[in-house]
Amino acid sequence: MAIQFVTGNEGKVREAEEYLEGIEPVEQVSFDYTEIQSDSLAEIAARGAREAFVELGEEEPVLVDDAGLFVDALGGFPGPYSAYVEDTVGVERLWRLAKGEENRRARFETVLAYADETGTETFEGTVAGTLVAPRGEGGFGYDPIFEYDGTTMAEMSTEQKNSISHRGRALAAFAEWFDDR
Repeated sequence: MAIQFVTGNEGKVREAEEYLEGIEPVEQVSFDYTEIQSDSLAEIAARGAREAFVELGEEEPVLVDDAGLFVDALGGFPGPYSAYVEDTVGVERLWRLAKGEENRRARFETVLAYADETGTETFEGTVAGTLVAPRGEGGFGYDPIFEYDGTTMAEMSTEQKNSISHRGRALAAFAEWFDDR
């Protein structure tokens, strides 16, 4: 048996394999599940995981993740709509929107949803930081404007970023739960 991680991102799969090493193998699966519109990452991920589990034959468990950037001064925007905002508005324009705010606290959140024949469970990981003017050449998405402990995610090495990653925190919670079942 393997956990089917429904994602097109090989980096996410490698990260999951690290957390689940010695517990359960992880297999990358491409499946275009319906991404519902919701203000809840947990609801989006759980619905996607359940749909993927059923459509992929209900034989092996499925893992789906959803993530977003939540900016306090903007009422949590863009939140679950982060990918859409990045694609349509862009990272630079989101920074311009936030830079005039006194409070530029933000957080990255990831919710992993695991689905199998017994149901669906969700696991959350969060990393808090501050929005800053774009810096750094690494990472992707909002990494250049998200600062954690004085360094943007785009200025961090992959190892540094993974050590504090919201996805890593969700994967750690999932791996602990899965191993204890």
